[in-house]
Amino acid sequence: MHIRQTKLLDIVNRKQKVSVTDLAEALNVSEVTIRKDLTALEQKGLLHREHGYAVMSASNKALHQLSFNYERKRRIAVRAAESVKNGETVMLSSGACCTLLAEELAIHKNDVTIITNSAFLADFIRKYPKTHVILLGGDYQNDAQVLVGPLVRACASQFSADKIFVSSDGFGEQGSMSADLMRAEAIRAMAESADKIILLAEAATLERKSLVQEFPLDKIDCIYTDERPHCSTLKQLEQHGVQIEMAPASPRTHTES
Repeated sequence: MHIRQTKLLDIVNRKQKVSVTDLAEALNVSEVTIRKDLTALEQKGLLHREHGYAVMSASNKALHQLSFNYERKRRIAVRAAESVKNGETVMLSSGACCTLLAEELAIHKNDVTIITNSAFLADFIRKYPKTHVILLGGDYQNDAQVLVGPLVRACASQFSADKIFVSSDGFGEQGSMSADLMRAEAIRAMAESADKIILLAEAATLERKSLVQEFPLDKIDCIYTDERPHCSTLKQLEQHGVQIEMAPASPRTHTES
């Protein structure tokens, strides 16, 4: 995605509804260029076009989360993708960072197999045929477009993955946290079939708690984040041997739309 498009998305996310004219003025480009950018972003499902306006959709929870702080999440995804080799099998949870990681892998890696319980993620990368996606069965949560329950455990136990990447909702003294009990149970079940547990989280996420415990600190191998965590969090992670990887401020960008 072009850096201008990420700036455009941030503007629409803040204001929820912005005219093409205002976007052109804010980004110092022509309205024709803005319309092309909006077409590309709409094709990704990140926003909608409506009678000369760009509109952020709040009706789709997964899309809304993906669009919010998009550039930070994309940076984390780009950095995390560097740890995946061609031909590897990885598990991905639901969540914005993991969805963008899946896209990075689909575009830049060969023969990667992605195992996930996120129907949204699987649909998001459907146009990239060289990536093999295995969608685990289970009870469907409509709002998050994710599968949970005992069937997820049964399905996940049939596979073996090099790594599992998890988009966390929060962080506490005991480790990573999730906003949903059923999703936390599902991702823990998936992690039993993976060699390494890797978290993807914005630095702000590491400073707030969520609803339920997900993974204790001694189970987490690595965290990819966009900024250096606060001193107390950093010390806590270092004491438990958790590797911390920062996303660079200006990573490479891809131009696929």
